[in-house]
Amino acid sequence: MTALPTKKLEAWRYTDLRALERLSFGAVPAAALPALPEFAGPIVVFANGRMSAPLAAPLGDGREFAPVQEHGPQSLAHINAEQAQDGLSLSVPAGIDGGALLMLSHNAGETPFAAHPRHRVTLGDNARLTLIELVKGEGVYWHNPVADIALHGGAVLTHIRLQQESTAAFNTTLIRANVAAGAAYEHFTATIGAKLSRTELHVSLLGEGARADLNAAQLLRGEQHGDFTAVVRHAAPNCASRQTVKSVLADDAHGVFQGRIEVAKGAQKTDGYQMSRALLLSERATMDIKPELEIFADDVKCSHGATIGALDAEQLFYLRSRGINEPEARAMLIHAFLEEAFAPVTDEAAHKLLIEAIGTWWTTP
Repeated sequence: MTALPTKKLEAWRYTDLRALERLSFGAVPAAALPALPEFAGPIVVFANGRMSAPLAAPLGDGREFAPVQEHGPQSLAHINAEQAQDGLSLSVPAGIDGGALLMLSHNAGETPFAAHPRHRVTLGDNARLTLIELVKGEGVYWHNPVADIALHGGAVLTHIRLQQESTAAFNTTLIRANVAAGAAYEHFTATIGAKLSRTELHVSLLGEGARADLNAAQLLRGEQHGDFTAVVRHAAPNCASRQTVKSVLADDAHGVFQGRIEVAKGAQKTDGYQMSRALLLSERATMDIKPELEIFADDVKCSHGATIGALDAEQLFYLRSRGINEPEARAMLIHAFLEEAFAPVTDEAAHKLLIEAIGTWWTTP
């Protein structure tokens, strides 16, 4: 199997995979279907990396999906290509509004195992789709999915991910998106699970007027490690990208944000923005932030910013003085901090899933 990346690589300097390397993975166990959340649209289910066969059927309105196995390049993607057994291939034809699709991935087993699903999503010219991913699990396992996304001219994909895996699990997610002229990739990841997780995005804006909005919220406690890494390549003029990440870290948790904007020669009128804000609820919690800009055009607007701080003692005192107990007061301040991060999630079903999932997190002392 291809070797895991190490901290000697600049892109991995803040995320150490040696704990994953020490695990011995057995055969992928059979898994029963998990309970399905309330959702009005179609649901695709992966159990231990395998698509549930009864759901591999047409979705209506021209949308179709089926299992796929594919091979491709790149470190952890190499491992995925070597080990992949299943995946989702989803295509929305030109001009079709595909509505919303929920993809539920659930991993569980008595002994450690690894699942390497490989997905592909293609939207034709001016097509639209909302893809909601809900990732859950129990026990010790490694979830290493790769998704390749192709958005043709004017297409819009809203991609919302809720990663609440077992806190003994490892999650390394790689997403690669090619965005054509006038198309938009709108991404939001909420990470509240896994012992170690890394969401890595590589987005190429290939046509004039293409756009990428990459947002994330990380809520980590205990000894959890969460890494959100995003690379946006501006290869055409008049393209825009936004990267906004908010992290709430308690106990000994470690958060990472690495954001990189690459502006190619000739990609004039580029508008690129990065912002990372971290809220530390413990003196032992740590946050590493590394923004990068690589610019080969002269008419661009690119900026980045970062803040790291604790709960405002005066705001906490104010709420306490109004009769609000400390856990509720802390919850209110954390909720207010995260409100901006959740703003891009306008889909009602996705927003409900997110709020339900994190509702108990910030009320726990």
